[in-house]
Amino acid sequence: MPMFRPLFIAAPVAALLLLAGCASGSTAGPAESAGADDAAASGFPLTIDNCGTEVTFESAPEQVVTIKSSTLELLLALGLEDRVIGSAFSDGPVPEAYADAASGIEVLSDKVPSQEATLAAEPDLVFAGWESNLSSEGAGDRATLEKLGVATYVAPAACKGEGYMPNPLTFDEVFREFEEAGDIFGVPDAAAELVAKQQAELDAIEPNADGLTALWYSSGDETPYVGAGIGAPQMIMQAAGLENIAADVEDTWTAMGWEAIVAANPDVIVLVDAPWNTAEQKIAHLESNAATAALPAVQAKRYLVVDFPATEAGVRNVGAVASLVEQLGTLG
Repeated sequence: MPMFRPLFIAAPVAALLLLAGCASGSTAGPAESAGADDAAASGFPLTIDNCGTEVTFESAPEQVVTIKSSTLELLLALGLEDRVIGSAFSDGPVPEAYADAASGIEVLSDKVPSQEATLAAEPDLVFAGWESNLSSEGAGDRATLEKLGVATYVAPAACKGEGYMPNPLTFDEVFREFEEAGDIFGVPDAAAELVAKQQAELDAIEPNADGLTALWYSSGDETPYVGAGIGAPQMIMQAAGLENIAADVEDTWTAMGWEAIVAANPDVIVLVDAPWNTAEQKIAHLESNAATAALPAVQAKRYLVVDFPATEAGVRNVGAVASLVEQLGTLG
């Protein structure tokens, strides 16, 4: 630890310094004043209530570990790949547009990284896609990481606490989160450009007008796990002009019995394509199950496919809407 010693100034010199200070009308020099102005203009320090945890950023994070595809891809979209020192728990390859930028980023783990692996990367921020990523069994709980000098931030759309979980999730909220990330990382202009681009793309989409109902089938064989009424699946389907058969369930995802699905008789079925549970596997199950095989949507193969990373709030959501509309046009 550095040693600090008192500084004594001879009386004549001290008097001259005092007079100089009075003549300038301020005790702060030009450089000091400019530094204060720059700090204010930069937006730091910045304090955010994130899922009920107060996080203060004295400056923009420079060494970031991302957990989940949504967080990594947002930073890539903001041009911040040089600040990502490690990624983990990705849901598949990044979009082709980001492939070069992501190529040099170290993959810490295919799953949630341990606290040891996270700390070994020496991050100043862990940017998590889910609250559950930040636990003693995962990358480390938020309080412990803070004590160790590592800030944490959870994608706000993933907050589960009352008053924090978006209800419902909207594109306005998704875009607000892009802007909040821009503030945290000191790149508000890049965030504004991203929002403007995606808003223009969203505005250009003409939703399907056929009044079709849809099942969003994410996973599960015995009991399917489906997109419910307040999360990203609902937001995406609604923007595409589809009526979600589970829209009345106030949750992001829900279990739904096959009997209820058969009774709802959806016009189309949205299949989430994930490496661990592909769209092809879901089709095989639908067509081999006696109850669902009789559904008109299954018999006519009215399937729509969405990549798993597009099913969580992030930079792929607008593209998912456009893809669904395009696929509906192909189905005729």
